[in-house]
Amino acid sequence: MGILLGFTPFILFSLLTGLSVSLALWVAFAAAFAIGIRDFLRAKTVRLLDAVCLALFALLAIYSGFIQPSLTVQAVRMIADAGLLLLAVISLAMRSPFTLQYSRDEAPEELWETPAFVRANYILAAVWSVAFAVMTTADAYATFNKRFPLSLDVAVGLAALALAIVFTVRYPAGSRHFAGSKR
Repeated sequence: MGILLGFTPFILFSLLTGLSVSLALWVAFAAAFAIGIRDFLRAKTVRLLDAVCLALFALLAIYSGFIQPSLTVQAVRMIADAGLLLLAVISLAMRSPFTLQYSRDEAPEELWETPAFVRANYILAAVWSVAFAVMTTADAYATFNKRFPLSLDVAVGLAALALAIVFTVRYPAGSRHFAGSKR
């Protein structure tokens, strides 16, 4: 699924923060750039998630690398995850779930405007919003409670991501909302 590729920068970031925040940010930025360029060359458009990833990781890498190098791992994770949460919530509030851009790549055009297809994307975006809220909450708790271990913060974030990924993969497969998709 294309949306999972869109989250690659965040997954890399989450996995690499234990080694180095700076490395994690620059690798995530490079991944976001590569994915954004690939999609732009293919479709001549940049998806919202790709644009947010690119901007967020570029700004965080520069800010934490040159302006505020004393930012903790937890604080950087909190900012990144809060950025994702904002993306998801704002896309829902604007009545254009960010998942639509990916779902349309996998479904025939005649389904794109059907109520079931749109509703399924609201559900997917809402599930991702909950996952991002859990991640942001764990990061905030770890940022402001120094006794909360980074390993537990990372584990909570990865578990939330894993559950959202499993739901994203399984929901359309078992749903009438995506009947006739190009799988």
